[in-house]
Amino acid sequence: MDRATEFAERYGALASRDARFDGQFIAGVHTTGIYCRPSCPAMTPKPGNVSFYRTAAAAHEAGLRACKRCQPDAVPGSPDWNLRDDLASRAMRLVHDGVVEREGVPGLAARLGYTARHVTRVLTAELGAGPLALARAHRAQTARSLLAATELPVADIAYAAGFGSLRQFNDTIAAVYRATPTELRALARRGTPTSDDAGTITLHLPARAPFDGPGLFRFFADHGIRGFEEGDDTRFARPLQLPGGRALIDVTLEPSGVVLRARLATLSDLPALTARVRRMFDLDADSVAIDAHLGRDPDLAPLVSAVPGIRIPGSASVDEALFRTLVGQQISVAAARTVLGRIVEHFGDFPTAAQLADRGHEVLRGPIARIAAIRGVADVIAAGDLPLDPATPVAELRARLLALPGVGPWTAEYLAMRALGHPDAFPATDLVLAQSAAALGIAPSPRPAWAPWRSYAALHLWRARP
Repeated sequence: MDRATEFAERYGALASRDARFDGQFIAGVHTTGIYCRPSCPAMTPKPGNVSFYRTAAAAHEAGLRACKRCQPDAVPGSPDWNLRDDLASRAMRLVHDGVVEREGVPGLAARLGYTARHVTRVLTAELGAGPLALARAHRAQTARSLLAATELPVADIAYAAGFGSLRQFNDTIAAVYRATPTELRALARRGTPTSDDAGTITLHLPARAPFDGPGLFRFFADHGIRGFEEGDDTRFARPLQLPGGRALIDVTLEPSGVVLRARLATLSDLPALTARVRRMFDLDADSVAIDAHLGRDPDLAPLVSAVPGIRIPGSASVDEALFRTLVGQQISVAAARTVLGRIVEHFGDFPTAAQLADRGHEVLRGPIARIAAIRGVADVIAAGDLPLDPATPVAELRARLLALPGVGPWTAEYLAMRALGHPDAFPATDLVLAQSAAALGIAPSPRPAWAPWRSYAALHLWRARP
């Protein structure tokens, strides 16, 4: 799409106040010096006074501040970072996970496999801002969410959002929002303050509509590990390992998204927590585009119509998802839950790769070859020879997994979908998927016309199991 066409489409969304595009881009109005979400109720500016940006950081770099009326960062994030697998998108996944705060730009670049200079150059060219500016914008958004939803003191919020000092925090809030933290808290709440139990953080995480929340929560409940996870159609709770320690999360469904309640080992884990929960619940997916695309297929159209807004059930971590998948191969979901429950009980938590490699034989059951395969994969991960994080390119993950003994195409595709949130994976050899496809009279194979949303096509076929 050329720039003129792209500008015309975005301006049309702005002029019609189309909320479907909130979070996908922002509009900078140079005559007022602010940037807004597309659905902002303010008067539509003239085309010559508007520039569109993919990120808030790019708007900040252009000297703009966030609109106090529409609060453009209080919306679901861009689906681009999960849809695409290019360098910029993988970098954004890590920025949201708090890698820049923990490891700096050199650490971000090392995870991506490039020099810091190259990463900065690519991000500036494609997103309008370098990694430091992107991280700064994300810190400001995290702080705004905490000011709106918690009773935490301002100093604690500055620390939780990743700021190095209270002065840096105050300066950033003033630059981005043209307000003090206290003023921003009052503005964001708009008369609806919330309170937390001591030690519990409560946040509302919006989802892009339509959102099949009950189906997503039911999936987590049906696959939950006994004694480790619990849930039903509207709630899911479990422990979660974060960079600073173990957290306990409790996620409940609400009409516009989910409510996250968490007890953290350290407040600095909050950006990583929110990023991972958003991925787990696929909150940023562009359901309107996905449903419209898949609904054009006459075989899938009835399924899409019956379940609009279907989402990919993500995972707490890539390595946990890998071991859960390996343990569950060739056995029923119920049997896998039992086996995994026994493993968690044995180790007192979900085991690390090193623990499985060293002591997996104490608790793993089944064919000797399968046990050896699981421990072999654990050995590779524990040695650092199989990097598993949100920045792992999907093609690289598939190739590395398929090179391991005991790992086949089904595992690689299933993990691309559930562990990385890849929208275009399709485990064609899956038995349930094959049964559903047969009942519909179609081949259990990924049709080219379903791309780039074949993961969601697979989810519809699973849901339609006869």
